[in-house]
Amino acid sequence: MYKIDAPAQLIEQVYDAILDAICSGTLAPNEKITQEGLAEQLGVSRQPILQAFQLLKRQGFIEDAGRKGVMVTALDPTRLMQLYQVRSVLDGLAAREAAERWKRDGDERSAGEREGRALIAAGRAVSDMGDLSARIVADMNFHQFIYRSCGNPMVGETTALHWHHIRRAMGAILSSDVRSHIAVWDEHEAILQAIIDGRAAVADKLARQHAESAAEHLARVLTSEEYASKRKQA
Repeated sequence: MYKIDAPAQLIEQVYDAILDAICSGTLAPNEKITQEGLAEQLGVSRQPILQAFQLLKRQGFIEDAGRKGVMVTALDPTRLMQLYQVRSVLDGLAAREAAERWKRDGDERSAGEREGRALIAAGRAVSDMGDLSARIVADMNFHQFIYRSCGNPMVGETTALHWHHIRRAMGAILSSDVRSHIAVWDEHEAILQAIIDGRAAVADKLARQHAESAAEHLARVLTSEEYASKRKQA
């Protein structure tokens, strides 16, 4: 984690730093954390840590661990599978609507194609890097681009309610060797191309399959011996 610069929106900065560490796996599931330890790492007082803890507890990222502070909650496979089931439907809808929208509006299509291809290039550039946070951000940026492109703000607003939990799941997937990072971006590119070509049904199908494939790989990660070992070590 990084040191926090001074006061403006300090609680939000502390919250973001802790959440980023949880989503990237720097703070592992079941790992115990204390106000004192994080205050020292982040270079802040205990007060903003306490307030950030309260937010993170309400959102289900940490839980009380007796007198020793709090600990990072374990990823719940059942809840995440349910979340990905909903996500697959929304991703399919977003891709379908984006394709239909771009088919009707050439200017939207041209601008969207430029932005989409730039995001694909950026994602491929970081796919083999050791920076897990950068890979998660690149993945998130692509999907949020599709949500924006569909023209229905309710899609983005609905996914935003659970996006940090999806982000955490992405961290578990991308930190494993189960799924090729290159294959992920090949799938992204296929979705984008279907949208550019105006093939709404194909874009819908590919986006759903992409989310379903991610869910399958996530299930494998969460039931793997390697993941179980990491949890015990935490």
